[in-house]
Amino acid sequence: METKNYITRKGFEKLKSEAEFLFYKDRPKVVDVVSWAASNGDRSENADYQYGKKRLREIDSRLRFLRDRMDIAEIVDPEKIKSQVIVFGATVTIQSDLIKSGDSITKTYQIVGEDEIDTEGNKISWRSPISKALLGKKAGDEVLVKKPKGDEYITILKIEFI
Repeated sequence: METKNYITRKGFEKLKSEAEFLFYKDRPKVVDVVSWAASNGDRSENADYQYGKKRLREIDSRLRFLRDRMDIAEIVDPEKIKSQVIVFGATVTIQSDLIKSGDSITKTYQIVGEDEIDTEGNKISWRSPISKALLGKKAGDEVLVKKPKGDEYITILKIEFI
């Protein structure tokens, strides 16, 4: 039994846009190149043909992956959520206290689906160690996050659904 692919509306639209681009723009161009290269004769030493066929396999593989992810998608709209506890889609401001160094920093993360992870944009997977520790907690709670680089105490400062 496949598990649901929890994803925000924006994340789903991004997957859909990528699939449409690959199917309607990128793939037809590569098919044209492969057809042209095939018409030139000997395919065994034809770089355009060989590369084009390889690129077609890559595109088709990515399209299958995107289709499978969209088929099991469970779209969650954070703006429609009313909750006092952290759930999927929440934007959470935390204060992090590193145990080893004693440093304290403030960060804001949005908890999103696996296909939406963007560390530079502060979007973390709901399956990440930080998210797992935060889910179900409320503002003011302090949690211990066990991470590969060392344990970390996190204090939840604010929860938003934007």
